[in-house]
Amino acid sequence: MTVAYLGLGSNLGNRAENLAEARRLLGEGGALILRASSVIQTEPWGVREQPTFLNQVLEVEWRTDARSLLVLAQAVEAQLGRSRTYPWGPREIDVDILLFGSEQIAEADLQIPHPRLREREFILRSLRELGVPAPAG
Repeated sequence: MTVAYLGLGSNLGNRAENLAEARRLLGEGGALILRASSVIQTEPWGVREQPTFLNQVLEVEWRTDARSLLVLAQAVEAQLGRSRTYPWGPREIDVDILLFGSEQIAEADLQIPHPRLREREFILRSLRELGVPAPAG
């Protein structure tokens, strides 16, 4: 089992309901949620002209590899109606793998730690709330 940290974000539709449904679907998919940070409202990152986000970080236990967790995260996004428009655009739900144990992965579609983790204060704040130091780098 590996402890991983997932970032959830939503700025379309019923944002709180989207986060709750993502948590439920992740759990049904095999991600055992150990702890969750507070839900916080944040300004959009990257593209500013869009609705504000609700964000949360989950600490989960995962039984297989990071690639299979990515598959689950993308399936949850699809189930909740995420349509990829443009980078940092509005979305019903976003599920990002922030950290996966102590692993470092650099593949075209999977980078761990999340490549912009240290640029996003709301993620760092949520990780600190859970007692997790941000990775060096």
